[in-house]
Amino acid sequence: MNFNEKFLNQMKEVISKTNYSEIEKIVEEIGLIKKNNGRIFFCGSGGGAGHASHAAADFKKLLNIESYSVTDNVSFLTAAINDIGWETSYTEVLKSSNFTSGDALFVFSVGGGSIEPPISSQIANAIDFVSLVGGKVLGIVGRDGGYTAKKGNATIVVPTVDEDFITPHTEGMQAYLWHFLVSHPDLTPNTPKWEGV
Repeated sequence: MNFNEKFLNQMKEVISKTNYSEIEKIVEEIGLIKKNNGRIFFCGSGGGAGHASHAAADFKKLLNIESYSVTDNVSFLTAAINDIGWETSYTEVLKSSNFTSGDALFVFSVGGGSIEPPISSQIANAIDFVSLVGGKVLGIVGRDGGYTAKKGNATIVVPTVDEDFITPHTEGMQAYLWHFLVSHPDLTPNTPKWEGV
C-alpha cells in the first residue's frame, strides 16, 4: 500500500471510529447557546489557533452566533502575555470579554491541554476559569483528550489509528467537524454563497 492509500484509508477509519453520540451532544449544546443568545469563544495553539479563527468566522456568519477567537486580537493577547504570562493569557481574554455562564469555550487541540506537565496550559487554565464561571466547555481534540476531555461538557476525541499521524488526522477532523456543525440542520444554518448560486 502506498502513502496515499495508507493515509486516506486511515482517515476513513478515523471517521468510522468517531463517537457520534458525542457529536450530537455538541450539536445540542450549541443549539442551547444559540437559543439563549450566548457567545462562543474558540481557542487553540498553532494549527488549533488557525482553526479557532476560521471557525469563529463560520459560526458568526453561518449560524448567527456571536463568536470570537481568543488569539485574534494580537495586541491584547501579547499585552496579557507580557503583563501576566502565557499560562493565563487566554483566561485574561475571556475575563476582559465579560465571559458569562451563558457562553462557551470551544477548544481545538491535539493534546487537549495539561496543567502538569505544562503543555498548552493556557488552554487548561481557561477551561478552569470557564468551569468556575459556569460556562460550557466544548472541544475537538486528539490522543486521550487531555484536560478538555476530562473537564469538558461535550468533547469529541478524534480516534488514534496511527501514532505517526495523530496531529494531521486530528487537525483534519477538527476542520471537517466544525464545517459539519455549521451545516447541521438543527442549528438552522444560513446558505453559503456557493451553495446558493
